[in-house]
Amino acid sequence: MRHPTRTPDRRTFLGLATAAGAAALLSATGTAGSAAAAAPARRPGSAGGAGSVGGVTEPDPTVWREYGRPLVPPSSRGPLRGLDVAVKDLFAVEGHRIGAGNPAWLAQSEPETASAPAVAALLAAGASVAGIARTDEFAYSLAGTNGHYGTPPNPQAPERISGGSTSGPASAVSLRQADIALGTDTGGSVRIPASYQGLYGIRPTHGAVSTAGLLPLAPSFDTVGWLTRDAATLRAVGEVLLPGGGRSSRAAASEVLLSQELVDVADPEVASSVRRAVARWRAADLPSVRGVRFDASVLPEWVRAFQTRQAVEAWRYWGPWISEHWDTLNPDVRSRFERAATYTEDDLTAADAVLREARGRLDEVLGDRVLLLPSASSVAPTREEASIGGPVIEAARAQTFQLTCIAGITGRCAVSVPVRGANGRTAPRGLCLVGPRGGDRGLLDLAVAAAEARVAR
Repeated sequence: MRHPTRTPDRRTFLGLATAAGAAALLSATGTAGSAAAAAPARRPGSAGGAGSVGGVTEPDPTVWREYGRPLVPPSSRGPLRGLDVAVKDLFAVEGHRIGAGNPAWLAQSEPETASAPAVAALLAAGASVAGIARTDEFAYSLAGTNGHYGTPPNPQAPERISGGSTSGPASAVSLRQADIALGTDTGGSVRIPASYQGLYGIRPTHGAVSTAGLLPLAPSFDTVGWLTRDAATLRAVGEVLLPGGGRSSRAAASEVLLSQELVDVADPEVASSVRRAVARWRAADLPSVRGVRFDASVLPEWVRAFQTRQAVEAWRYWGPWISEHWDTLNPDVRSRFERAATYTEDDLTAADAVLREARGRLDEVLGDRVLLLPSASSVAPTREEASIGGPVIEAARAQTFQLTCIAGITGRCAVSVPVRGANGRTAPRGLCLVGPRGGDRGLLDLAVAAAEARVAR
């Protein structure tokens, strides 16, 4: 079947980079290839062992669309040798189709002839691709729910949802079936599953990591991000994917800002956890924290402007195909595209004016400092609450967007680190460090320092 029409030309748009030849596969149907034993030796702390991909005989189809032993081996030896990557089903992986969380799109897709640069870079650094993991449909969700394939598990809070849209890769890491989740973050799709599942996750500076070979949602905000179980591995991946110097400097933060008004956007239990984490921060040998006032009343308007620009760009890319396939969409994603189709140029002009003003105000306040705030407004909603498109999910999405939009509007880098609840046994939640544009490496260093100081759990 012919691949769906895309604009602009598919190969030009994706900007694909040739990767090493595909490995012999262990597909979801259980067909083993002859190279199954070629997996690299594992470093201490990697995903091997009970529950890892190498030990899974029946992979969870809510987590994995394809998996292997490995699915794609490393193309050379390097600093990530022995680590497995779960790739979000939006990236080109040579020899495999892109499914984008929608069965109709998958059915019309063709195998990719080259891997996305981010995938190729990880393979060249010695990592293996364990498999292609589920995404929320077209990445247009933050919940992790997908009516076509189900909701991936949240091992840290089994009764709760995983968070998305980097849902399958995050769950694979949390389940110890992979070491690295390669995903995307437009409005929070790395930071939210990191918060919900007690993982470390980064949204880099906008444009710092190539988005070539990636199906877009909103290029003005799209970033390539990743999640891990520990801060050191998060930084190690950054050493591979982030450019050296210049846009991604290692300059240490001189000052850290905290706005109580932003903390109070979150639910009380999350706000309390963030304040306890900040108290541990202040007691540690970390950059000093200074309070700053912030008018949180502007956030709903900023979110509307962000979502308008996001929707217009999503419709420009996906609209031609979706217009002929409305009945293939989940209700929540369909409702967003239906709304996206109604925006006018006047709507976009007004939204862009708000975004310019918001970026200017934020840049004036933040400068080169780091801002601390909750990664998400709440702990993960329960599975029972999370009927697709239900009011609980939509309310959580709207509230969380008021926090995540700050990095998105400004193009700043942001790292989510896990923090403890009151008794250490409650559902995970996250503390977000928003750093200056180009300060990705320094922000990763700060996340490692926070973990070593036991600010992060």
